[in-house]
Amino acid sequence: MPASPAPVTAAPAAAAPAPRGLRSRWIALVVLSTGLLMTILDGSIVTVAMPAVQADLGFSPAGLSWVVNAYLIAFGSLLLLAGRLGDLLGRKRTFLAGTALFTAASVLAAAAGSPAVLLAARFLQGVGSAAASAVGLGILVTLFTDPRERTRAIAVYSFTGAAGASIGQVLGGVLTDALDWHWIFLINLPIGAAALLLALPALPADRGTGLRAGADAPGAVLLTAGLMLGIATLVGAEQHGWASARTLGPGTLAAALLAAFVLRQARAAAPLVPLRIFRNRTVVAANLVQMLMVAALFSFQVLVALYLQKVIGHGAAATGLAMLPAAVVIGATSLGAAARLNARFGERAVLLAGLVLLAAALGWLVRLPVHAHYATDLLPVMLLAAGFGLALPALTTLAMSGADEHDAGLASGLFNTTQQIGMAIGVAVLSTLAAGRTTALTAAGRTTAEALTGGYRLAFAVGTGLLAAAATVAATLLGRSIQGRGELRSAGAQVRTARVEP
Repeated sequence: MPASPAPVTAAPAAAAPAPRGLRSRWIALVVLSTGLLMTILDGSIVTVAMPAVQADLGFSPAGLSWVVNAYLIAFGSLLLLAGRLGDLLGRKRTFLAGTALFTAASVLAAAAGSPAVLLAARFLQGVGSAAASAVGLGILVTLFTDPRERTRAIAVYSFTGAAGASIGQVLGGVLTDALDWHWIFLINLPIGAAALLLALPALPADRGTGLRAGADAPGAVLLTAGLMLGIATLVGAEQHGWASARTLGPGTLAAALLAAFVLRQARAAAPLVPLRIFRNRTVVAANLVQMLMVAALFSFQVLVALYLQKVIGHGAAATGLAMLPAAVVIGATSLGAAARLNARFGERAVLLAGLVLLAAALGWLVRLPVHAHYATDLLPVMLLAAGFGLALPALTTLAMSGADEHDAGLASGLFNTTQQIGMAIGVAVLSTLAAGRTTALTAAGRTTAEALTGGYRLAFAVGTGLLAAAATVAATLLGRSIQGRGELRSAGAQVRTARVEP
């Protein structure tokens, strides 16, 4: 059984949310989910528009990958810092600032006439997305203190993230084919404006605990530099090779910076990321499971789309529509069944069931033929994606279960950070393996379609192994249900009596 979470104590008076009725809390959840949907859509909507962007702006093949990487590096490296700043400066302010920056950067990306401008806009989008996403779960768990309400709210929030990626591929394909690639960024303007207008009255006002409670500037520099360099090294390993000086050198420096950050946090009087959050085995195990799961599912989200376009010959819109059943079953599962199953069987059991379904999906793809029939070779995989709709809400609940109220932003940022690190690992490892296998098969005289399919199969096999590892971690390190539901109820009562900003 996992160690019990640290006792949940009342947040500092200035940090607690205002007492709110059920209707206002659900309106706030809609706002948070809308902000998450915008950032998740942007992460996947770009993938099917990449050929059009390359043709219009003249990206080199290597440079084109940075349309995704510029966003990923900024987003992944700043999430922990943004989460902690939300605790210190106020989560509502951080969400508003991040959403505003993301929306403005989206307009800049849509207007880009050169690769340099687009990459700069993508980096700024990543910064804004980090600020908004890092505090979303933190706001949610302080609004929904009743365990049953919190489980339902997390199911809705998780649905947004789980289905948003697949919806983004469909929308990206339709917009690119029907209009042009600029619209994949312009679509964020009305969504962002609506999120900002609704967030002002809907989200609870909070002052945060103040910078003096955790303004660790040296720690912030070490953390941001280490994560940024580390993620950049991972995503660049595909191009430069794992044993090259351009991978080993920056990778070693990134590890040294992160080690220095950990030492700094152990000694700092007001640490940016208090190490106490890592004492809870449930939180640590849930984040590790997520990292492995997301790394594996890169092969589903991206490589299946590439297979449909490069091997089968689908266009952007057809590729998106082919992926649509996955979005439907993920949404139906996470909204319709996940909360009830979590309540009846416990988050650990539901998580394991979801991981088994996902492993079956990638295992089915290992046998993918060059000339696949959608109904028999791909549709079953799309339906088995329901496992993500089971796994993510359970995993989110587990990852947030051990955080104190005043660490909710930090726990939210940590959960989002491990997601982005998992994605970076998936990009680096699975893309490198697929490309290497494709090159070897091409040299052996296979056709382009055969070589590409062989590379994708290898990535699917490795992804299946990563999911097996995730299931092993979940089975051995996570308890049968969340510990400390009584503490969570107690925390809810304490929050309701805390003083808040009028």
